[in-house]
Amino acid sequence: MNYIIGAFKPACNISITFSDGKTRKQVPLKKENGQTAMVPLFQSQENIAGKISIEPVQGKKVEHNGIKIELLGQIEMYFDRGNFYDFTSLVRELDVPGEIYERKTYPFEFSTVEMPYESYNGVNVRLRYVLKVTISRGYAGSIVEYQDFMVRNYTPPPSINTSIKMEVGIEDCLHIEFEYNKSKYHLKDVIIGKIYFLLVRIKIKNMDLEIRRRESTGSGANTHVETETLAKFELMDGAPVRGESIPIRLFLSPYELTPTHRNINNKFSVKYYLNLVLVDEEDRRYFKQQEVTIYRLADTS
Repeated sequence: MNYIIGAFKPACNISITFSDGKTRKQVPLKKENGQTAMVPLFQSQENIAGKISIEPVQGKKVEHNGIKIELLGQIEMYFDRGNFYDFTSLVRELDVPGEIYERKTYPFEFSTVEMPYESYNGVNVRLRYVLKVTISRGYAGSIVEYQDFMVRNYTPPPSINTSIKMEVGIEDCLHIEFEYNKSKYHLKDVIIGKIYFLLVRIKIKNMDLEIRRRESTGSGANTHVETETLAKFELMDGAPVRGESIPIRLFLSPYELTPTHRNINNKFSVKYYLNLVLVDEEDRRYFKQQEVTIYRLADTS
């Protein structure tokens, strides 16, 4: 029995290390099995370099038809699980066909890699970057090892960032005006605004401001849309009167937001909305939704 188990063990151990792995920032990445692993963080146009170590199991040799490393940027739809769409694919050949008898190390480098999209792990889609080492073997089956890494891209503050002013009302019953100080916010920003009650003829019980994320995947008839409420912030409890003004001050940093993603590789989009919800004494809900853009500002620390 032990002999049979031994037959399915890999013929060698493969390890992938980054040349600046000890100094580079590590961030948590949620794996498919639900566990979280710490992986290195990169941004577009950086060099990705390191070394591959291949060590045959004691007493064995590894015959191969060549060894290569690939850097892949992939999008996977969860309704099409296992099918990856590669938008970035770079290859480095590490070795010609031959045999490995003892531990062997191969350096690798991908220079100024174009990584246009951020890593993203959503409800129906994920975008990941991975290093893939393949030891090609004919009849014995290839040996493959993966190493994930994370990509985040930073945006300078927008040169134009207009405020949002809107009016919402029900004829002869309710007329309110709301204002948010900006239309584009970075991930650690503060939403500042005001709500004015110009006409109040219905009894309002409470008012909330929600942050909603809308993830849409696929296209045409196969579009899947998932809306999540990430935050609910009570603005007011009790009935307002005409002429009243209510301030808004909502900090974004406690919430797990991502930047806005618009039509990534024609596969998916992620948009954010501020949703103003009013509830009257008969539990009728009135709401007004407004899209805002979220971007990642470079850390100054």
